[in-house]
Amino acid sequence: MASPPHPNLELRPLGNTGLKLSCVGFGASPLGSVFGPVSEHDAISSVREAFHLGINFFDTSPYYGGTLSEKMLGKGLKALGVPRNEYIVSTKCGRYLEGFDFSAERVTKSIDESLARLQLDYVDILQCHDIEFGSLDQIVNETIPALQKLKEAGKIRFIGITGLPLSVFTYVLDRVPPGTVDVILSYCRYSINDSTLADLLPYLKSKGVGVISASPLAMGLLTENGPPEWHPASAELK
Repeated sequence: MASPPHPNLELRPLGNTGLKLSCVGFGASPLGSVFGPVSEHDAISSVREAFHLGINFFDTSPYYGGTLSEKMLGKGLKALGVPRNEYIVSTKCGRYLEGFDFSAERVTKSIDESLARLQLDYVDILQCHDIEFGSLDQIVNETIPALQKLKEAGKIRFIGITGLPLSVFTYVLDRVPPGTVDVILSYCRYSINDSTLADLLPYLKSKGVGVISASPLAMGLLTENGPPEWHPASAELK
């Protein structure tokens, strides 16, 4: 049984979702050994320690480690032994080890696979993963409507989109009914080397969309170890 979360970590409302997320979330891609080997013991221990310190938001994807991240996070959350409403889980769809597929059929199947790996009955947020690599019109006309059906079925509570170029957010949000997309996740755009997300915040607020700023260390760029080989930054920046 995990200890109660630390009471002093600030909780912040996420857009109009009604969710209150810890100001620091747990990005679970490392549990998929994306940045180096992580044992099952260490994965479960890190989830437990994060929760104990007051983190209640955990984000993953079937793409991270080829489903390994979801599996390890699922084991870690189960080991907490606390009621489901004490933590908030986000996973993604559309990007997989074998490639991108934002079709309604694939994302509908994807959530069932993710729920099985996470050992959960529902996720709080399901996000279309890195939508710039797909057709944005397909995201608007096919993927998001499919996610709305999953929402009605109770498998997900809220719908999100993620991407690196900020322009993908305005493209989609300007073409879906208000309130259709609940959350955006932007990464590497709110740190010391790139703070362009700040310019978009008034627009996102006007749309009633919650904002998650991911990878404040720019996917390892700002760490002492430096970025992994696959990092897209220029050699000069690295």
